[in-house]
Amino acid sequence: MSRSTDNLDLIADRIRLSFSARDAAREKILPLCREAIRYCSNAIRAVHRQELDEGRELLKSACNLLDEVKQTAATHSELTSSGFVRDAQKEFAEGSITLALVTGNRLPDPDELGVDAAAYLNGLGEAAGELRRYLLDSMRRGDLSRGEELLEAMDDIYSTLVTIDFPDAITGGLRRTTDMVRGVLERTRSDLTLAMRQKGLEHRLGEFEEKLG
Repeated sequence: MSRSTDNLDLIADRIRLSFSARDAAREKILPLCREAIRYCSNAIRAVHRQELDEGRELLKSACNLLDEVKQTAATHSELTSSGFVRDAQKEFAEGSITLALVTGNRLPDPDELGVDAAAYLNGLGEAAGELRRYLLDSMRRGDLSRGEELLEAMDDIYSTLVTIDFPDAITGGLRRTTDMVRGVLERTRSDLTLAMRQKGLEHRLGEFEEKLG
């Protein structure tokens, strides 16, 4: 080995140790993220079933797992911006925002949830899709009492997302999520308008039949 490269083995050893520590952290983080995503998915399903306390507990479990992810990645900052961590944060934001909107509570912000801005905004957009599902379920039960309120929330979400005009590399593909929200909003507005007209017609028909009777 030449004099100019006589420290190469030492450099390589340090790099191997660094990579080994990073790989060990990654292997620990991956299952934590998968489990957090599973808790969030189950929480959203619980919200749709009106099992709100269960939804809160599942989101709390997901939050604990994401805290563990942060602790594990504390010395490997590049892992915190990896796709699997952002996906877990997005699902947690989606579940937390869906629960807040369905229960009529104030939206949690990214700092409260401990998620980055891109994950939060994409979770916000996905939550609009969950509101459509919640509204459709309510409409099938003949309950339109919160239709306009939830539609307005969806409209507010879209109006906000459309103003975030930055490259996808920064926003985590938000433009695609925003396009999805626009389509969901248009379909939901159409469905709700039709349902409200039909309910109004049924009400007037009922009044007319009462007069005849």
